[in-house]
Amino acid sequence: MKTMTATEASRNFASVLDRAERGETIAITRGGRRLAILSPAPAGNGAALMEFLAGHPVDDDFAADVESVRDLTADELGTAWPDA
Repeated sequence: MKTMTATEASRNFASVLDRAERGETIAITRGGRRLAILSPAPAGNGAALMEFLAGHPVDDDFAADVESVRDLTADELGTAWPDA
């Protein structure tokens, strides 16, 4: 794992992102202390989310709460954002 200071990361941010895109993980330090790890984001196409949602049906009480709040704010949103 590559280590670089926050100053180095800041000055070379585009390069740091390029390295992460290529699969490298980078530890970022400040004052000799590790404060962040920058690593590649996991690739995903939404299949795992769809699978999770299919296995966890919506709680009816929660759905009703969301709908009631949406109904209460519909008029406010309609005036604030005419296209809403």
